[in-house]
Amino acid sequence: MNKSQPCYLTNLILRKIAPAIALTLSTTAFADTEQQQALYDIAKNVSAKNIEKDITTLVNFGTRHTLSETESDTRGIGAARRWIKSEFDKISAECGGCLEVYYQSEVISGEKRIPDPVEVVSVIAIQRGTTDPDRYVIMSGDIDSRVSDVMDFTSDSPGANDNASGVAGTLEAARVLSKYKFNGSIVYAALSGEEQGLFGGRIMANQAKEDGWRIKAVLNNDMIGNIEGVNGVINNTTARLFAEGTRVTETDDEARMRRFTGGEVDSPSRNLDVLQ
Repeated sequence: MNKSQPCYLTNLILRKIAPAIALTLSTTAFADTEQQQALYDIAKNVSAKNIEKDITTLVNFGTRHTLSETESDTRGIGAARRWIKSEFDKISAECGGCLEVYYQSEVISGEKRIPDPVEVVSVIAIQRGTTDPDRYVIMSGDIDSRVSDVMDFTSDSPGANDNASGVAGTLEAARVLSKYKFNGSIVYAALSGEEQGLFGGRIMANQAKEDGWRIKAVLNNDMIGNIEGVNGVINNTTARLFAEGTRVTETDDEARMRRFTGGEVDSPSRNLDVLQ
C-alpha cells in the first residue's frame, strides 16, 4: 500500500458514507443546520489508519477462501469472520449495544464452485433507526478471497484490495456512524461466498425479503482505493462507480423527461451515486 492510498481510501469511504447518511436521516435533513454540521463532524472521524490496520489484519489470515480452514484462529475464512464479528461487537459495546451483531449462514452444495456441502457464513450488524426502523440502507463488502484457480483453497490469497478494502470500509463506516442516531436503519454486512457465486449476498437478500425489509439502497464496497493499474500507473484522483443505467421499461414520455431533466444519470441507482 503506497503512501497516498490511506488518504484516498478515507475519501472513498466518505463518499460511500454520505448517501447512507442522507437516506437514513429525515427528508428535511439538509434543511437542518445541526444535521448539516453532523455530516462534517462524521467526515472528520473517518480514520485512514483504522482502514489500513483492518486491511492488514485481514491479509494476515493468509487466505479467506470460502472453502478454506474454519477451525484455526489465525488462518482461513473461519478466523477472518470471527475477527470481523469481534470488531462489530467491540463497536457495539462502545455505543451502548446499538448494533445487533450476528452470523447469517446457509449450507451450500451442488454448485460448480461449491460442489460439496459448505456452510457459507456472513457477519451482519444492524443499527436500528429511531423513527423508521423498517427502512434500510445496506453497506457491504465481501470477506472471501481467491487465487486464479477458483477451487484452490489452500494457497495464500491475501486479497488486500479484493476485498479486504471493502470489509475495512464497512467496519470503519460502522465505527463512525454508530456514534450517531438516524431515522432509518443501517445494515453493515461482511458477506461470504461471493467469489464462489455471490452466495452471501443471495442469502442476505432472501432473508431481507422474508423479513420484509424496505431497502432504499445498497452500497457495495468492492476493491475501494485500488489505485494502481496492471500497467503500474497509479491514479488516485478518480473512482469508478458501477450503477444501474436507464431502465429498459422506460416509456417514450419518460425518456423525453429524462433527457430534459438529467440525462443518463437519471435512474435511482445512478442518482444515488451522484450523491457521492
